[in-house]
Amino acid sequence: MLKILIPTLMLYPTTWLVPKTWLWPTATAHSLLIAMTSLMWLKMDSDVGWTTSNLYLATDQLSTPFLVLTCWLLPLMILASQNHTSHQPMNQQRTYISLLISLQVFLILAFGATEIIMFYVMFEATLIPTLIIITRWGNQTERLNAGTYFLFYTLAGSLPLLVALLIMQKDTGTLSMLIMQYTKPASLSSWADKIWWVGCLVAFLVKMPLYGVHLWLPKAHVEAPIAGSMILAAVLLKLGGYGMARIITVLDPLTKQLAYPFIILALWGIIMTGSICLRQTDLKSLIAYSSVSHMGLVAGGILIQTPWGLTGAIILMIAHGLVSSALFCLANMNYERTHSRTLLLARGLQTALPLMATWWFITNLANLALPPLPNLMGELLIISTMFNWSYWTMLITGLGTLITASYSLYMFLMTQRGPAPTHTVSLTPSHTREHLLIALHVLPLILLMLKPELMWGPCF
Repeated sequence: MLKILIPTLMLYPTTWLVPKTWLWPTATAHSLLIAMTSLMWLKMDSDVGWTTSNLYLATDQLSTPFLVLTCWLLPLMILASQNHTSHQPMNQQRTYISLLISLQVFLILAFGATEIIMFYVMFEATLIPTLIIITRWGNQTERLNAGTYFLFYTLAGSLPLLVALLIMQKDTGTLSMLIMQYTKPASLSSWADKIWWVGCLVAFLVKMPLYGVHLWLPKAHVEAPIAGSMILAAVLLKLGGYGMARIITVLDPLTKQLAYPFIILALWGIIMTGSICLRQTDLKSLIAYSSVSHMGLVAGGILIQTPWGLTGAIILMIAHGLVSSALFCLANMNYERTHSRTLLLARGLQTALPLMATWWFITNLANLALPPLPNLMGELLIISTMFNWSYWTMLITGLGTLITASYSLYMFLMTQRGPAPTHTVSLTPSHTREHLLIALHVLPLILLMLKPELMWGPCF
């Protein structure tokens, strides 16, 4: 763990002391080296499941894929941000990179924490750099409004979790994940226990986000700069799913009855947000709503509490993290050329940028879960475990996959196909940096197809 944490912390002095001409190459190379080193975590040797560096930081089969995804994303965010921050004053550029590094540090400490209180503190700490990135470097005037939504939705969901964790500490005497799984399940029967159950889960459901408490997400995505959108879609939403998977083992007896409304809301959210995607005019907003739809499937998979459900949820989270991040990068590349996110104003780009259209095609197919990509593997596991739970879910999940295919193809056709409009006269050609950026999203996805056991968690 320290092999990754110490070099990540050393990125701060590197960023502030390196000469300005070397700032971006040095930050990219250093962070890419850390990302490559983090692949060591995938070689799990431990028989008991946990590999600890000390009592407070450890990795297991559930946290390892998320830790590697976090490290992999930092060089990609730095690559994606180069163009739109290069004209800013040097101190602002250094601050921007420092905020991205802070996010990586907090996320590594959150996913590696063995104490739930430490996880909670780091879960909340990620708010601060994300909020600064959205409100300072966002594109539109609405960014302060989006930052307020983001902050207060997450805080309002997290405060009940803090109280619930303190109650759990009082009752069980420990909040260590290493010990908690072996404690005797409490006989949860009273109304207070039911409120405590909801308090434990609501923070994670807001962060995922569950349909109904998702309004902060499209706003935050639309207003955030490219690095903000990438980290939000790829890792910050996964904090919710990871936290649920960790804490749901303690909530066992009550989950069978109380999970019903949340599973139904998650499934209904797949249909509703998919339908909203079909009516979107804003490209980033469309991708943001598609994230809510996919996370609904993940929430259902975790709440059902079967090995297949949990494994499907982890696979879908990792695959969705890479795909949605790639889609936001492509949307940003369009925006840098056409200065508009409106789908109708940027059509027919395939004729001008044919190689970029290939990347759009591959990422859209991954988004709609084309076989044999990992997205399909995760969705199939969740849908089959849902069907085993209730036959009626086949109607909703089946309709959801149809709608997902529809809006993914709609997004591709609206941005790439058709005649190029007359106002797009001088498009800059695509750069090697941009192709490298998308390749570094798509290649891990294809490699995970060949060795899926790296990410299917502790159940198999």
